[in-house]
Amino acid sequence: MPAAGHNFLGTAAHFSTINAVGVVGTSPGRKEGPQKLCGVAKYIDDFVFPGCLWGVTFRSSIAYGLIKKITLDPAFPWEDCVVACAKDIPGNNFVSLIENDQPLLADKKTMHPMEPILLVAHTSRHRAYEALNYIRAEYECKEPVLSLEESLAKKRVIYGRDNVFKKFLIKKGSVKSGFAQADVIVEGEYRVPHQEQAYIENNGMAAYVDKKGVLTVVGSMQCPYYVQKTLKQIFNLPDNRVRVAQAVTGGGFGGKEEYPSILAGHAALLAWKAKRPVKMIYDRREDMAATTKRHPAWIKHKTGLTRAGRLVAQEIDIVMDGGAYATLSSVVLSRGTIHATGPYECPNVRVRSKAVATNTPPNGAFRGFGAPQTLFAVELHWEKIARVLRKDSLELRQLNLLKTGSITATGQTLSESVGAEEALQITAKKSDYLRKKKRYARWNRDNSRDKWHGIGLAVVHHGAGFTGSGEISLASRAAISLTRDGKIQILASSTEIGQGANTVLAQIVSETLGIPFDAVSVKTPDTHKVPDSGPTVASRTCMVVGGLLQCAAGALKSHAAKRLGRFPKNAKDWKTAAVLLCGKKPERRFEAGYKKPKELLWDDPAYRGDAYGVYSYAALAADLEVDKTTYAVRIRKITTAQDIGKAIHPLLAEGQIIGGIAQGIGYALLENSVFKNGVMQNSQLTNYMIPTSVDVAPTDVTIVENPYSRGPFGAKGLGELPMNAPAPAIAAAIYCATGRMITELPILPEKIAKSLEFTQK
Repeated sequence: MPAAGHNFLGTAAHFSTINAVGVVGTSPGRKEGPQKLCGVAKYIDDFVFPGCLWGVTFRSSIAYGLIKKITLDPAFPWEDCVVACAKDIPGNNFVSLIENDQPLLADKKTMHPMEPILLVAHTSRHRAYEALNYIRAEYECKEPVLSLEESLAKKRVIYGRDNVFKKFLIKKGSVKSGFAQADVIVEGEYRVPHQEQAYIENNGMAAYVDKKGVLTVVGSMQCPYYVQKTLKQIFNLPDNRVRVAQAVTGGGFGGKEEYPSILAGHAALLAWKAKRPVKMIYDRREDMAATTKRHPAWIKHKTGLTRAGRLVAQEIDIVMDGGAYATLSSVVLSRGTIHATGPYECPNVRVRSKAVATNTPPNGAFRGFGAPQTLFAVELHWEKIARVLRKDSLELRQLNLLKTGSITATGQTLSESVGAEEALQITAKKSDYLRKKKRYARWNRDNSRDKWHGIGLAVVHHGAGFTGSGEISLASRAAISLTRDGKIQILASSTEIGQGANTVLAQIVSETLGIPFDAVSVKTPDTHKVPDSGPTVASRTCMVVGGLLQCAAGALKSHAAKRLGRFPKNAKDWKTAAVLLCGKKPERRFEAGYKKPKELLWDDPAYRGDAYGVYSYAALAADLEVDKTTYAVRIRKITTAQDIGKAIHPLLAEGQIIGGIAQGIGYALLENSVFKNGVMQNSQLTNYMIPTSVDVAPTDVTIVENPYSRGPFGAKGLGELPMNAPAPAIAAAIYCATGRMITELPILPEKIAKSLEFTQK
């Protein structure tokens, strides 16, 4: 198959010395940096396949109904095309995920607008798109369910008997007795919208059948083994007949977790029927309109407290909009449910949640994976509580924060690496939170000023890795290979999607072996060449996969000690040692598999126990101003401290934090998805606003290193944590500035204006 990108491979010549190099905690250049900088990195649109066809998708134009008839207009030369429909699928017509409810191609009914029905391939991309204008679909329309409210009302059932994909219930203590003890009860409702991942590279896949009859797919993706799993079902083929490899990928943020399985299936079906390579690459409009978004949610809080502000009861109800099919809604809901109480200890908790169906394109994974939705609600709710108790929310948070020894809502005792309090103290001090809040209160009473000023806080947590028994089910594996000429290569299916995974994993291996960073290379993720390390999601790559690679490198060291009596000390030694360690084979692999720590216990039916091996923690303060004429919000400064265990690569860690904050700013202030009849109306980056450099304020980042004993060199998860805090902190700052609490995102200028209407009159 064509090479899916390039790798710079280390050789024995790189080894000037073999000793502890201390690369962990430093910031070497990115492994893939030179390729991208020099323009030689191969994205899927750069691949050239001889005889390749271009594939396009004919989609439903209605939200819900039966497909009565599909007609190909004879005015178009269809003999020049390959057309595929559901009947051409040789195996199962579903996209294999948690539930098998989503068809690869709609057959007799359509559940949402933009649902794929037919595929067309042509040698000319332009002509392929033109062909779509000559396809006629006749439908029997049914009344759709287009909102959470309609789905909850059950006036029109579209999914099962109650429109519910999944429900969860978390209980701790007795909320009834907790509320009976409370001096104060505060209630609130909060809403959050769709959010587009807005990765820089659109979804794209290419497929072909190689000379050995292996169905091969190359493309932009996060999870090669997810794609392979789907293709095996669609084509009824074994592992060795389906190969999936990642091309260089321009961003994902969760948007390339599950959806690439659909696009890969489409490209592969056309290639299978055409017996020629097929490439399918979406334009931005189709990518935004057809692919998954962050789940909208509606969250209700009822909180009981003592007069001093101590939590005694939390009752939380959550509803998320899953769209037309289940996709990953159950696990997004799971994480959102577990994080709904915030990083606080409360003796009596009840969290009820459900994900419901609507006739809109399915929603799926997005950075934070359910936690940003529910953490927005609980963090903004603290501002409402503070108003009722006439205390500052900083004091209330400090009183209730999780600490070492605290027990979470699922009954997990936090035994180590609990940095919430430290992160909050640093953030409050460095942002000058208390002094600024008093100063801004004086300024905001001055009617001669043309702006209101505000500062707001949020404290959040994020569980690293899969929830509960998820990591056990994944049974992830990772390996390193040693070749006879002394090369060390990482073998894992974790994908580099811009976050720096290749660099960080190479640092872990380099440090463990005590060899130079440049001597370690990373194999392109390819299901025929690397073991299944699990998906590149859930803030697990560094902690879980990095931990496996640390174990694999440790196995190499142990083998060397046993075989040679010592570990090589210099380049000459290493070259000789590599030959001895490999024996007659060209390479020797050292592999490690995930093993559940004995102390972690999880009861899935009861949804109780150790939900995650460890949590990461962050606090964030947003300092902003609101224009009194236009109601535009300008963020003046962001201050944050984030406990990530150990920064393997401090510069990349800081970049992840600032990037997550930028997305959080978009979620809070700008990103307003407009839907009509289930169709996204602003599916372009000209009218779907995302933050630019102008919108991202100067950011003061403090990395708190509170090591986790089971993470490589103490590292915990980082990727999603920074997304969780900006929106509630910004909403709190707007409340501080204007005196109006806006509980629905995004907080657009017109919402601020409307909230102030009565005052203005």
